[in-house]
Amino acid sequence: MKKTALLLMIVIIASKVFGFAREITLAHFYGTSQISDAFLISLTIPAVIFSFFGTAIKTTYIPLSSEILKDKKEKEANLFTSNIITTLMIVCTIIVVVVQLFPEAVVTLFARSFEGESMYYAVKFTRITILSIYFTAMIHVLNGYLNLKNSFLAPELIGIPMSLILMLTMLLSSIFSPDLLGYGKIIAVIVQLLVLLPFLVKKGFKYTPTFNLKDPRLQKLAFLTMPVMFGTSINQINKLVDRNLASEIIGGVSALNYAYRLNGFINGIFVISIATVMYPMIARMASDGDLKGLKKTLSESVVGISLLVFPATVGAMIFAEPIIDFLFGRGEFGLEAIKLTSTALFFYSIGMVAFGMREILSRVFFSLQDTKTPMVNASIAVGLNVVLNIILFRFLGIGGLALATSVSAIFCSALLIFSLKKKIGRLGMKNIFISFGKIVFAACLMGVVAKVVFELATRVLSINLSLIISIGVGALVYFGIIFCMKINEVDVLSDALKDKLKGRLNGINF
Repeated sequence: MKKTALLLMIVIIASKVFGFAREITLAHFYGTSQISDAFLISLTIPAVIFSFFGTAIKTTYIPLSSEILKDKKEKEANLFTSNIITTLMIVCTIIVVVVQLFPEAVVTLFARSFEGESMYYAVKFTRITILSIYFTAMIHVLNGYLNLKNSFLAPELIGIPMSLILMLTMLLSSIFSPDLLGYGKIIAVIVQLLVLLPFLVKKGFKYTPTFNLKDPRLQKLAFLTMPVMFGTSINQINKLVDRNLASEIIGGVSALNYAYRLNGFINGIFVISIATVMYPMIARMASDGDLKGLKKTLSESVVGISLLVFPATVGAMIFAEPIIDFLFGRGEFGLEAIKLTSTALFFYSIGMVAFGMREILSRVFFSLQDTKTPMVNASIAVGLNVVLNIILFRFLGIGGLALATSVSAIFCSALLIFSLKKKIGRLGMKNIFISFGKIVFAACLMGVVAKVVFELATRVLSINLSLIISIGVGALVYFGIIFCMKINEVDVLSDALKDKLKGRLNGINF
């Protein structure tokens, strides 16, 4: 797992860098404007609608397909996957028709304060971008198939061409017409699917046109997805509240998005790489009844995430404004946009580790084919989030929305830990907390050193150069302390890195 996770992390870093460059490109050409708000809402709408069932299906698809492949029934696995795809295409068609008939109502649901130019472009973009759910649905299922076949890199590689196409579209739209933005999204997801095809053929997948609602596995999948769909729908209600409140501030939707994307960029690099490799493994362990191995993998994943994400949390909180200025502060992205976005980033950073924990812990429950517990816990946490959104927005504005999200994530992670302990017994939390304490100490000391270096450097150097130097020094201090503290997971990562440097990558599948 460690070798694959490390290589996957490298690929994800490349993909996330291009993805973040896409956000910087949008900020450069459109800043926090009505057009950028409208475009981002048009991307949010299909993403939210699809997530109601897409995320649920992917999380339950892997454990069920793992059971089929356990008996080496390749043909049955392909038929099951094909049946899911066909069913999703029918559902997507119904959604597309509804959105095309009532686009204004759909946009208003997501951004009730939109009017004039914002509403005009949001409707125009949404009519186009909603078509992307056809391809997104197929990509979700096929990525799950590849993960089951121990192919983790291909699903992450497809983010690179998508970002490049969207960046080119943003450039062209600034020259010719903003209308091009929506078409760029459609072209990008089509290319993503095309990139996946050779890898699917290599792994033996062949789509067979089939539609059988009586398939017992499909019925079981539908049964298992219901709690996940409910939990997802609750979570999307929170996103609706976020976007609606943010839309009351011109550029608020964009500022919230840029900060959330930066937070997601960090989590995507460290958390998703670990979670993606871990999930099929623990699904197989759960299927075999190997709870000891499952707990060991969980412990490694939790400490690994803390090790990599917590220093990023401290750094983002200390340098929120310089970071946003460095990444976005050019073109149409002015001082007010920097202030709005950095405020949101600071408060999102508080829950950065919890976002990762929630992702890992939820997947453990899904591997055990328990979708109800995460749903219940998520519902409670999201209920808290919505209430905090409404309250904190009055006092902290955009920052209040981000803070509410962070507090909710911390609360949800705590609930999941408690529920998992009740379900499978002791999780070895003592050792995890000891490692976590060492990580917190090292990260806080890193933050102090980095801040002092930054203050001294800005006396003679530019803010951007001072930021780079202080982050570099902070990283050296952090990892120096960590390596002296003898954390087992650090030794594991260190050994894996040495293996990579020696070029021992045999057995890693694309």
